[in-house]
Amino acid sequence: MNKFLGILIILVVLISCKNAEKDKTENPIKTQFQEIANENYELSKPTENIKKILILFGGFPENAEDIKREFKILEIAKENNIAVLYMNYNQKLWLEKNEKQKLAEQLENIFIKNKLPTNDIYIGGFSSGGNVSLLIGSFLVENKNFTIKPKGVFIVDSPIDLVALYKSSEKNIKRNFSEVSVEESNWIIENLEENFGNPNKNLAKYENSAVFTAETNAINNLKSLKNTKIRLYTEPDTIWWKKNRMEDYEQTNAYYIKQLSETLKKSGFNQVEYIPTENKGYRANGERHPHSWSIIDKKELIKWIME
Repeated sequence: MNKFLGILIILVVLISCKNAEKDKTENPIKTQFQEIANENYELSKPTENIKKILILFGGFPENAEDIKREFKILEIAKENNIAVLYMNYNQKLWLEKNEKQKLAEQLENIFIKNKLPTNDIYIGGFSSGGNVSLLIGSFLVENKNFTIKPKGVFIVDSPIDLVALYKSSEKNIKRNFSEVSVEESNWIIENLEENFGNPNKNLAKYENSAVFTAETNAINNLKSLKNTKIRLYTEPDTIWWKKNRMEDYEQTNAYYIKQLSETLKKSGFNQVEYIPTENKGYRANGERHPHSWSIIDKKELIKWIME
């Protein structure tokens, strides 16, 4: 009888352990996240075991809240213990040397204040935010004064070629097809001329500041990213651009992003991925637009970050 009772007790213990393990597997303990927000950034970080850091820069008018609305990456990031830093830093098509220094210092201070690990950092941005991501990424890698060294950088349909942007704007104004396009193009030309002059006379000034200049294959501002993972997302929807803006493929960001990809690979950048998409571009309000955060496959991006 005692022997039978002993066996029964052992069986009960074993079953209880198995059920406990099953409950643990089916209902894993979720890591708690801390949410921090101020005028410069918003940060969502695990309270422990931070595996990666993702820094995001929005397009020209976008702040942290806009990025969160248009690019719903946070839930997947949380599942993988990735801290996400949304920057309220925008309205930059290029970065002057002093701006790179100040932005790098700002990022460094954010990491120190919030006790973020400086390894396994990824930086990405949409539109002009992609320009910022590549430029600050290269600056951080080459500058020994900063501990932040991105392992990967990505852009989302960014206007990387300032000379091409200027000349495309000239065509849009002459064509006078879309009010939105003409208004934007007038602003672009005015802004670029104020800072660099006409590219036909001041090409070197454009090369010194732009991410890429296709006319001369200039990639000097990216040279430090040669051993960094780079992803170039774009949606080359020529039909949409023709119908809505009367723009040719050679005027689109996609055209120059593809050229950048080819130039980088020919220059020995062996971790570059050019990722063209199809019919993925939609704004959060449902509007169809190939120039959108949504062209990114979020799960696949997280997989790339976690590799």
